[in-house]
Amino acid sequence: MAKRKQSGTCELCCREEVEVTVHHLIPKEMGGTFMPTAILCIPCHKQIHALFTNEELAAGLNTIDRLRSHPELQKFLKWIKKQPSTRLPKISKSNARKRNKR
Repeated sequence: MAKRKQSGTCELCCREEVEVTVHHLIPKEMGGTFMPTAILCIPCHKQIHALFTNEELAAGLNTIDRLRSHPELQKFLKWIKKQPSTRLPKISKSNARKRNKR
């Protein structure tokens, strides 16, 4: 995540006046340093990295539309859109992602 946070609109959940960070649509470690980025609120950015590995993001979840269409992220987006812009929920890795780390 970017170190400098600004206020703006999240490209994923469309909430306005939230702290935003820069998300590399193709992770930097997968060659995406100079590739397209997206402006995301902190909860959305954390949720993406909690659900998906960098390999999964690079292979097929490398656009906002593809991220929005993923069933696991759709559940989160439906919930986060209802939250106040000041809320920073705790984000945990998914059980599937935890199992893959072992």
